Amino acid sequence: MTYILSVDVGTTATKAAIFDINGRLAAKSMVEYGLETPSSLEVEVDAETLWTAFKKGIHEVLRSRVDPADIKAIGISAQGETLIPIDREGNSIRRAIVWLDSRAQAEARRLDEEFGAEQCYQVTGQVKMVATWPASKIFWIKKHEPKIFADTWKYLLVEDYLIYRMTGNCVAEGSLLCSTAYWNIRTKKWWNDMLDFIGITPDQLPEIRESGEIVDTLSDSIAEELGLRNSTLVCTGALDQAAGAVGVGNIREGLFSENTGGALGICAPLEQFRNHPKSKMPIHYFVKPDTYMVHTFTTGGIVLKWFRDSFCQPEIQVASNANLDPYEIMINQTTKISPGSEGLTMLPHLQGAMAPESNPQAKGVFYGFTLRHTKQHFVRAIMEAIVCVVRRNIDALYDMNIRVNEIRALGGGAKSKVWKQIEADFTKIPVAIFGVEENEACLGAAILASKASGLYKSVDDACAKMVRIKERFTPNRENFEAYDALYLRYQQLYNDLCDQFERDLSEQAH
Repeated sequence: MTYILSVDVGTTATKAAIFDINGRLAAKSMVEYGLETPSSLEVEVDAETLWTAFKKGIHEVLRSRVDPADIKAIGISAQGETLIPIDREGNSIRRAIVWLDSRAQAEARRLDEEFGAEQCYQVTGQVKMVATWPASKIFWIKKHEPKIFADTWKYLLVEDYLIYRMTGNCVAEGSLLCSTAYWNIRTKKWWNDMLDFIGITPDQLPEIRESGEIVDTLSDSIAEELGLRNSTLVCTGALDQAAGAVGVGNIREGLFSENTGGALGICAPLEQFRNHPKSKMPIHYFVKPDTYMVHTFTTGGIVLKWFRDSFCQPEIQVASNANLDPYEIMINQTTKISPGSEGLTMLPHLQGAMAPESNPQAKGVFYGFTLRHTKQHFVRAIMEAIVCVVRRNIDALYDMNIRVNEIRALGGGAKSKVWKQIEADFTKIPVAIFGVEENEACLGAAILASKASGLYKSVDDACAKMVRIKERFTPNRENFEAYDALYLRYQQLYNDLCDQFERDLSEQAH
């Protein structure tokens, strides 16, 4: 039997998985790690911590009955925008600056002054310059850590770094590069004007490759360190959200995937490059050559987690005693609440609103509650609010002449049949879920590696064999009217409060 090993390197945990060539999960593991927060704006992690978790995850899945000699290739799914500078010996010379880090706000403003949001969008596909982008981070290093800046041989992202550790090759691929703000999404080359401005050269960046390509085999020493064979192929992978999309077969225009974890990630493939007419939706490079995806993320399941931790101690206790998931109890209690939560409407913007609103000043709001409303109404209102965000993004796709025929759901939110039926009813679009136990990104990376290693001729062929729909939820027309009314109320509420959000910001500044 032939197997593919894949690793999904997230913000605070790394998942490893082994799949056979039919997409069946043979083994899985998860290794958690912490982040360093030197200040309220700074979020870092030691690169060696990522490597150690990567190794540990592989060691854990190799405890299964799979013979390492049968593992054909390794695929990688990785977080974007986390920057790792290395020296000529390949050593990380400072802690990785994690994508959550926002220290480079002044630098992002300076880049925006120099290049402008419109040029940024046209060249990179990103709607504006922000501190998250590696271009801003490198510019910050230049100003505040000149010795690190002088000693850096290569600037790598997480996927690049792991490939380098395994093979000695500095290689990157487009799905991660497009949000660096120094890669041209249309030409697939470095944006030299940006490189010149921030003070680096193309030689300090990796070789550009496509997703799903062989880089090399494992070096002898690394094969021994990982417990694998030196014949194992190391392949380029993808941004975690893109890998997740592949893992649910969301690989062609007309499909749409939403990943409801702590954040809500949204992906919609494009057969050819095109921008949103009002520059509201970020465009990313996708896993198939010369294809793209609309991709954004915003506050998601973390809103429900906040409510659980703040107000649902009884449910947590009951769940603990019965060995159940507290979310399951909370959500199941909402099934008797009518669609629209009897007028209770929520804006789920606890950390600002991302695309298409792109409003960092937005706040979370509960509106319209009365003495009738119970805790269960609030839980349902949160679920409906997250689905409002999904529908807002689908509407923005309609502005780009993209018609969504099916929603493919992944992440923790996909475990709730109640929530997915709400989503189907609210959007009037069928919703599909899959049976890979929250390992969709690992499966996507495995699909890319199976294509790279020649087990399948294309990503499409691999998806056809390796992706299986577990259940579909068909929209219930009886609920359309109630949800249309809620959606209009949601949009009106947001629009009416925008001035107040702005006033709040001004008052805080003074």
